[in-house]
Amino acid sequence: MQAETVADTSSSKVGVHIASYVAFTFLGYFTIGLALGVLPVFIHQQLGYNAMIAGIVISLQYVTTFLFRGYAGNIVDKKGPKPAVVLGMIGFTLSGVLLFAVYALRAHTTLSLIILIITRLMTGFGEGLIGASPINWAILAVGDKNTAKAISYNGIASYGALAAGAPIGILLHNGYGIGSIGILIFFIGIAGFIYAKNKTPLKGNAGIPGESFLKVLKAVSPYGICLTLSGLGFGTISTFITLYYTYLHWQSAVLCLSVFSSMFIVGRILFANSIDKYGGMKIAICCIALETIGLLIIWLAYMPHVALIGAGVTGLGFSLVFPALGVEAVKIVPSSNKGAALGGYGLFLDISLGLTGPLVGAVASHFGMTYIFLFSMLMVFTGLVLALIINTRKKQIEVSV
Repeated sequence: MQAETVADTSSSKVGVHIASYVAFTFLGYFTIGLALGVLPVFIHQQLGYNAMIAGIVISLQYVTTFLFRGYAGNIVDKKGPKPAVVLGMIGFTLSGVLLFAVYALRAHTTLSLIILIITRLMTGFGEGLIGASPINWAILAVGDKNTAKAISYNGIASYGALAAGAPIGILLHNGYGIGSIGILIFFIGIAGFIYAKNKTPLKGNAGIPGESFLKVLKAVSPYGICLTLSGLGFGTISTFITLYYTYLHWQSAVLCLSVFSSMFIVGRILFANSIDKYGGMKIAICCIALETIGLLIIWLAYMPHVALIGAGVTGLGFSLVFPALGVEAVKIVPSSNKGAALGGYGLFLDISLGLTGPLVGAVASHFGMTYIFLFSMLMVFTGLVLALIINTRKKQIEVSV
């Protein structure tokens, strides 16, 4: 089926239609969020490995996410988003089975860790196939003019899922063990698979020749590198906030992640139209600057309440970075390569989250846990400098044209 748009173009109807597609993103990232807050503790306390090993194992997810983003983009451009989403849900289903095996074999720490590594790689496969596929499915349904809204809604779905999944995962882990999380992930994956199989397939203009994925990736890379640097703030909070709170003898680490995610969603909802009004680069620069301030507050925080303020500011700042830069990235590629462009652009967030574990884990191991947010703040600030350079060059090109 070729691309269709909804008949009713009112904002509410378009929003509901987009939500019916990005629901796949919510399901996928909810399964990721379930394990996010407990895996570092499980690896460190139950399996007995240090913070750096925990960070590396968790970050392995993004290896397969990275590898399958491009594959998913090609599927979307040639066959439509539905096949990619179906495969992604299969990946999440299998990851649930593997996570239960990790729990069942926890007494054999080495074997349990090996299976956990496979679990993380399978989770990455699911995330890579889901990736930008629901966004493309939504854009095919509501039209290119709603690209920014589709990206924004997709972000609300992903971070809302993380915000909901993390505390539920901790409650399940504390009450029944990590195996219960594996069982829930399995059933969520099955539900998502059934929903995707019954959803109407849509396909864009696959007959129009497009550029190779590597060429598209090169074109969007300046925006992607900026995203990579700014994503380190979120990666540090999501991966290490539990260990950070434990180190400082603070309570309710999950609240910090929930505040971050909640403010992220508030930013997406309240300022969703600002990208179309002021331009992607202006919004990206303002948001990355705000994210830098938020990370600084967390680093300087002397009590958990202050850290919560920093997490909220960071979440609000990071809220529009992905769609703001993404809109600019999609503009520079042919229409037949939109799937590959969003997939390639999304790769850089995967790289960011994949690098967070080993980089921040190394900082924690060599310099101390108290320096991890200083490090992430400096990385995000570097992203701010790069965004300013990109914006300057963009203006120079526009003037010359």
